[in-house]
Amino acid sequence: MQTLLIKNGQIVDGTGAPAFAGHVLIGDDRIISVVHAGEPCLPADTVIDAQGLAVAPGFIDMHFHTDWVLPGEDHEFAMKCLPEQGITTVVGGNCGFSPAPVSEKMRAFLDMPHFKLLNDRPLAYGWSSFNDFLDRTAEARPIVNAAHQVGHATLRLAWAGMHEKRLSDDALDNCLEMLMRAFDEGACGLSFGLGYEPGMHAPLDELSMFCRAAVKADKPVSVHLKALSHISPCYPPTDFSPHNVRALKEMIHIARKTGVRLQISHLIFVGRKSWSSVQQCLDIIEDAREDGVDVKFDAFPYTFGNTTINAVLPYWFLAGLPESYLSPWARLRLKIELAAGFRLVGFSWQDFQVMDAVADDWQALNGLRVDEIARKWSITPFQAMLRISSATQGQAVMLFHAYSGEPGNESALDQVLTHDLCLFETDAFTRYGGYPNPAALGAFPKILGQYVRQRRLFSLESAVRRMTGDAAERFDLTDRGTLAIGKKADVVVFDPETIDEAPPVHGKPAGKPKGIMHVLINGTRVVTDGTYIPGVRAGQVIKG
Repeated sequence: MQTLLIKNGQIVDGTGAPAFAGHVLIGDDRIISVVHAGEPCLPADTVIDAQGLAVAPGFIDMHFHTDWVLPGEDHEFAMKCLPEQGITTVVGGNCGFSPAPVSEKMRAFLDMPHFKLLNDRPLAYGWSSFNDFLDRTAEARPIVNAAHQVGHATLRLAWAGMHEKRLSDDALDNCLEMLMRAFDEGACGLSFGLGYEPGMHAPLDELSMFCRAAVKADKPVSVHLKALSHISPCYPPTDFSPHNVRALKEMIHIARKTGVRLQISHLIFVGRKSWSSVQQCLDIIEDAREDGVDVKFDAFPYTFGNTTINAVLPYWFLAGLPESYLSPWARLRLKIELAAGFRLVGFSWQDFQVMDAVADDWQALNGLRVDEIARKWSITPFQAMLRISSATQGQAVMLFHAYSGEPGNESALDQVLTHDLCLFETDAFTRYGGYPNPAALGAFPKILGQYVRQRRLFSLESAVRRMTGDAAERFDLTDRGTLAIGKKADVVVFDPETIDEAPPVHGKPAGKPKGIMHVLINGTRVVTDGTYIPGVRAGQVIKG
């Protein structure tokens, strides 16, 4: 047995207990002992002196879209930013879309922008069952540990069309049977993407039936709510209540009725008009907890998030593509609706930034806002947005701003992140090219550097607990998440006085965060002095 001793560190064990000076002894891939300073500790083959440093469990990114990249043999080039910010485990299959299971009917949809958005390299999809996908991911030797949920949208598309309003009884039965099989084969939970097609079409009784299946299998459900903004195309315009509040109430009601463990994915408030509803939503969640509903939420520490360029386009326009792009009447109607919608939601054209323009000759657009591109092309922002959407077939990846705040006004985001029920995530795509989402590079270091050390909004112990132990508990990752005897040796050693995201340089993220000294995954050192060690793939596929 190979042993490694991390000595003289400040142990933040992931339980929320006060930090203490001590040592962590690792044997092969597991923790042998965690002792206080001054207590006897066995000798080891290798020693890391953590004097002045914090020693914590590896961070768990509980909402990521990396599972579409993981099966690629060269995924480390797109994903090394994860261990470099201390992430040792990711939970994929979010927002209703998982790479498995893949039926023959489902294969017809895999060339759609929904799926190309999640991976900018071709993916063979040489699997059918959930178990086949997990085996393929294991063969690719993952750079981090990976647990996977099964997506409601993926199951739906296995038996019905993208625009199907209500499933037939046979299709619903087949979906639920496929869901239970995925649970049996290792899916750690079920996810809904109710703001996207086809999830937005699912009636509430269908969602309840899926949730009851999850309860039967003792699995959690995570949900991208049907609306994240004050006004949403997913609800009738005659409904004048805040749509994001209505969407939250609907899922809380289903959780109360079915008893499912509910995880609200990325509790964000999209557009300036929704920021005032943050306390109302938090009150709804707190009241539900007091009533016995097992509900928590997660969030990322940025006022923007990544999505497709077509996310702002209404259903009727998308249903008519590609003809809609060329129709003067469709364009005029869209222009009027977007202008009205932006006012009602609280968006402006400068809130939309290109991450990856996809086309080789448009890479210079990466990082620019739509209003900047419009000036560059001497056209209106509306025309620029449509031109990019049309030329990329909706595959251009964007950062949408005005999520839960903006620079200089982040009180809504602060309320979410400081809440004790809030766990942490990146919600980021990692891609081989384009302008990266800063969350993929430094979300967890930013929380520890800015929210904990600089602003003192919550304690180091609280932050680490919500990054590790609580996240592991949420998805039943029983052998990870805390520094304890017998747990897998996923460990981050960082400097609490310097840890932070990398500052932007010339308007772009600079890269590796500051303060991450060492990262171990399953007892193997994968990061040293903040840099990923090329070729080291120590991650494991975690089956539920």
